[in-house]
Amino acid sequence: MSDLQNEVAELERKSATAARLFDIRRVIGGLFALYGVIVTIAGITASDADLKKAENININLWTGIGMLALGVFFLGWVWLRPVIPPAAAELAPAGDESPAH
Repeated sequence: MSDLQNEVAELERKSATAARLFDIRRVIGGLFALYGVIVTIAGITASDADLKKAENININLWTGIGMLALGVFFLGWVWLRPVIPPAAAELAPAGDESPAH
């Protein structure tokens, strides 16, 4: 392989890594899971006075569980359907087989 082909291959690998790393589903899932854990802990440790204010409904616990479920859904989605960036050949305009100089 020539140096140019090696450089192009290296850039494609870096692009694929960046696409997976900055996938919005990963960010949303991670944040919902993190906040879900925090809110669930707040719901588990709620006092009787806090529950009385909310008419004996542990809203923090239920919201935290819902946020955890949503976070796990997004992270599972990333795991089951990972991002596959398009190859360089797919990005080239139709009929243009040669690279631009």
